[in-house]
Amino acid sequence: MSEHGYIESTLTEKQQADLRAEIKALLAEFLQTAHPEAGSLLVVGCSTSEVLGQHIGRAGCEQLGQMIAEEVLAAAEAYHIHAAAQCCEHLNRALVVEKSVAGEHGLQIVSAVPQPHAGGSFAAAFYPQLHQPVLVQEIAADLGLDIGLTLIGMHLKRVAVPVRLSAKTLGQATVTAAVTRPPLIGGARAKYE
Repeated sequence: MSEHGYIESTLTEKQQADLRAEIKALLAEFLQTAHPEAGSLLVVGCSTSEVLGQHIGRAGCEQLGQMIAEEVLAAAEAYHIHAAAQCCEHLNRALVVEKSVAGEHGLQIVSAVPQPHAGGSFAAAFYPQLHQPVLVQEIAADLGLDIGLTLIGMHLKRVAVPVRLSAKTLGQATVTAAVTRPPLIGGARAKYE
């Protein structure tokens, strides 16, 4: 245990295999249901502590963060979308993205490199897997996946619509998914289609 009460968790081979299968299935169902357009932006927040049944920010697992980052990036590539990894509250929930995505979307780049204890195990593992990783202050993503109550809602476009998945958890972490749609404006006389 560290001086701040943080425990670094490790996984058995069986846990690794089971959790990898769970995250693959979760991502596949979500993206098949969401039907994202090519170039869409997906934000993922993940507490590896929560996946392992611990309190968020207390028992992270770099090994698990690496595995989930690999699967998120593989799924994003397969669907031709961009992925962003939300950091923890110690980095004000900044997001890891490719520098080209930041430029394309006019995002404010901030200076930090996520670490397991300041950014979270998932974001720290996501960062070095990108070609030119940067942190941005905020985004307005088209769809999102929240693993472990990491509060990604601030990074979704208006209006967020929940996506009900057959799996409600990853490991022991609560999973929430959402897509977004344009706000409906104009009231009773407006026509939307």
